[in-house]
Amino acid sequence: MTLWLIPALPYLGALILILAGSKLSKQMAGIIGCGSMGLSALWTGVTGIAFLSGGREPVRLQLWEWFDVAGWNPGVTLYFDSLSLVFTFVITFVGFLIHVYSTGYMARDEGFNRFFAYLNLFVGSMLMLVLADNLLLLYLGWEGVGLCSYLLIGFWYQDPANGAAARKAFIVTRIGDTAFAIGLFMLFQTLGTLNIGAILAEAGSALSGDGAASWPGGPAGATAIALLLVGGAVGKSAQIPLQTWLPDAMAGPTPVSALIHAATMVTAGVYLIARMHGIFELSPVSMQVVSLIGTITLLVAGCSALCQSDLKRVLAYSTISQIGYMFLALGLGAWSAAIFHFFTHAFFKALLFLGAGAIIESLHHEQNIFRMGGLRKELPVVFITFLIGSASLAALPLVTAGFFSKDQILWMAFAGEHGSLGLWIAASVGAFLTALYTFRMVFVTFWGETKTPVTHRPGKAMTIPLIILALFSLLAGFIEVPHNLGHITLFSSFLASVLPSPELITDSLLMEWMSQAAAALLTLGGIGLAYEYYVRNPQSLAGMKRNTGALQRFFHSGFGFDRLYDSLLIQPYTWLARVNRRDITDSLYTGLARFSIWLHRQSAQTQTGILRHYLLGAAIGALIILTISIFI
Repeated sequence: MTLWLIPALPYLGALILILAGSKLSKQMAGIIGCGSMGLSALWTGVTGIAFLSGGREPVRLQLWEWFDVAGWNPGVTLYFDSLSLVFTFVITFVGFLIHVYSTGYMARDEGFNRFFAYLNLFVGSMLMLVLADNLLLLYLGWEGVGLCSYLLIGFWYQDPANGAAARKAFIVTRIGDTAFAIGLFMLFQTLGTLNIGAILAEAGSALSGDGAASWPGGPAGATAIALLLVGGAVGKSAQIPLQTWLPDAMAGPTPVSALIHAATMVTAGVYLIARMHGIFELSPVSMQVVSLIGTITLLVAGCSALCQSDLKRVLAYSTISQIGYMFLALGLGAWSAAIFHFFTHAFFKALLFLGAGAIIESLHHEQNIFRMGGLRKELPVVFITFLIGSASLAALPLVTAGFFSKDQILWMAFAGEHGSLGLWIAASVGAFLTALYTFRMVFVTFWGETKTPVTHRPGKAMTIPLIILALFSLLAGFIEVPHNLGHITLFSSFLASVLPSPELITDSLLMEWMSQAAAALLTLGGIGLAYEYYVRNPQSLAGMKRNTGALQRFFHSGFGFDRLYDSLLIQPYTWLARVNRRDITDSLYTGLARFSIWLHRQSAQTQTGILRHYLLGAAIGALIILTISIFI
């Protein structure tokens, strides 16, 4: 089976562009970059059809043996099952549309060829991550994604702020990556393998026996490994407390933001937890930690998004919040619900970022929403598609993909075995905040007076991907519909062979209707409140800002996490660096060396070659020995 072509094609495109990019025209570089991604997406479709027609049997393809050390011989081996297919489809399909969009967005950029080389390498690494048969190969793709994020966030490296944002993303995610690596060491020490199938088989055997007590490392070992994996997932998926890198990552070109947020990097943590679900099921503590992290993150990021003025930063905090919903679902054991929200989120978040890029490009790189306004008439295609993406993000009831995926999570937060009323309330408040900040962004950007004139209108290369993503943002949710609204379970049934189905503590039809009605009212209430304050009666905001100015600044700062880390970590480190500007450590060893040289010189002076000095020394030594002997 030619499964290897899916990651190989983007890698090949990146290799050609890296080696020959300076000699290629922009048109040829665009063809190579988009063509390799298009072929990868096409081959994903072919492979997916073969997989479905073959009875959905997982496919394992070993390309070669990586190394053999002390009997451990992991291979460069690909694994393809239902979960891999979902992620591979999203990565290649959405990634292809972003590549096409980029040919228009980056057309006048001098680094056009370099950009597509990085973009291809980014997608290839993400595909390697989700197709890996073992955690070592997955970690290779994991670090490849991190490297490419650094290259792309700091793509416009001439501006020092962009370089700082790239370094911040790289360093903050390294914290999580270190935890992940330690978890891999513990797994290998416990089981002697990093093969995902073998690990899940061992976990399944323990679950069918005495639970975590049957795990070779015991309950404490299973919990420690699970929490270390959570650390890696939190870093890559920008969840609290390692979420601070993602808003600053907006320094990169907008297509990069779309790719990071919709199809690649930030979803890697979601994939890791879902793929290693067996380990987490052995540790209820780790599941609670995951759901708690997701719940806190979705609320904190939602409040922060509500106070941003930069269009891309609103969407960045929105991504952090929506990934929080996925973490909440994972912690509840609603595995397929988390992946379903990933699936729908990929379409509407890619649409929103690409739409934001079209707006910013049209306004000569203006990103402040309060300097926009009146764009619904100037940019009708962008307006309609952006409105559809916003409606899906806000989970507009019954007509958007986001409603169906978010509804599943809300219902599991209430009715799931690990759910609770508190989690449902928190998730519902998050839904209200999402609707409020999303339509605040829409109304301020597209309604009101025109504050910045449109200087450029996007071409077909930028608008066609918007239209395609808008269609998916509306229709993708209908493959999984609640049982009280039609009971279509195509998505969860498709994943059932890989991910276990959650248990419900109640299947009351009335309770489900009430949960949906409450969510719908909160969504509509958020939209209505945004309309009231930002369209009908914007003057009332002035008084509100006077009364809540400090709170808004706190929310705008992302709850002060950057200031906290700056005070606790960065400033002490830079202080030590300043104190050590003459390099105290080297001075210590230099001093030791100089002291040794001085001792050598003093010792050398005793070897004068003069006989009477030697006789005098012998006499003095004898006198000292006799004196000591008398007193002893």
